[in-house]
Amino acid sequence: MRLGKYLVLFSMLLLSAAAQAERLKDLASIQGVRTNQLIGYGLVVGLNGSGDQTTQTPFTVQTFNNMLAQFGIKVPAGGNVQLKNVAAVSIHADLPAFAKPGQTIDVTVSSIGNAKSLRGGSLLMAPLKGIDGNVYAIAQGNLVVGGFDAEGGDGSRITVNIPSAGRIPSGATVERSVPSGFDQGNSLTLNLNRPDFTTAKHIVDQINELLGPGVAQAIDAGSVRVSAPLDPNQRVDYLSILENLEVVAGQAVAKVIINSRTGTIVIGQNVRVQPAAVTHGSLTVTITEDPIVSQPGALSGGQTAVVPRSRVDATQEAKPMFRFGPGTTLDEIVRAVNQVGAAPSDLMAILEALKQAGALQADLIVI
Repeated sequence: MRLGKYLVLFSMLLLSAAAQAERLKDLASIQGVRTNQLIGYGLVVGLNGSGDQTTQTPFTVQTFNNMLAQFGIKVPAGGNVQLKNVAAVSIHADLPAFAKPGQTIDVTVSSIGNAKSLRGGSLLMAPLKGIDGNVYAIAQGNLVVGGFDAEGGDGSRITVNIPSAGRIPSGATVERSVPSGFDQGNSLTLNLNRPDFTTAKHIVDQINELLGPGVAQAIDAGSVRVSAPLDPNQRVDYLSILENLEVVAGQAVAKVIINSRTGTIVIGQNVRVQPAAVTHGSLTVTITEDPIVSQPGALSGGQTAVVPRSRVDATQEAKPMFRFGPGTTLDEIVRAVNQVGAAPSDLMAILEALKQAGALQADLIVI
């Protein structure tokens, strides 16, 4: 009978560990396999009179004239060009790892002038460059704008969301691929998304248990070096196995995050409180002025006078004191605070006081 109880307990522990395990692909990324930012500049045309005011954005006219010159059209010097349907925009996109020429990526288009709205506009062909100055993609297409702007003749105006920015799904075609170090060398480095010594050790143990001792080595709390085959095809199969390994991540450092602007409080899992007693209440003092009129008696020769009279009342909320025992958990903290009906601002004050008293075993971070 005892053996059966031990087996049940052991199976429950295994289920608990499995529930906390995460895939390696969710815990770490491969060094060198990353996205790259692209940026460009161009013109959006076809706007319904909501483009740039060219008197305030001369660069829009300059860009427009340069574009026409490429097609052999020369604008007379000193001509007063009014481009109400054109807007100068910046274009940015993320080039995914392993993107090949001919594939498409999404782009975001944002006005850099004083255009009121880009709704209904089309982006003309514009190059997207990387930090090295090389062109990696060409963007063009019709914008999808989620916001809109409407204005009446009397000056009344309504704006929903942001009409001066939009996106073009699959709006850029990749023209150049970015080389990566994925197929170079006889090893790969896994960079943890959240550096942690315990997580790094668990990753090394899991890989070495599966593939043999010495295959994985921890460099530090944020990186693990793994031996890898030289053949690219075998390397893909190899990483497909590794990224699906179930690894139990180490628990994060105990933290309490307080957002003083929104009143949001997040208490981490491992927060503990040393023995402490807490009481929290508020004293309200109310002062009211109720002047009275003093009327003299008949034939007394006195004068009517206003006599000031003040009333002072003091009320204090009756909030009981609650005590934290040694090793108090998060659940007990929340339950105790809820029992006294503390508001978020009250809870902030309680947590700060506990930290100053040395009873809060966690990092208190105010943002």
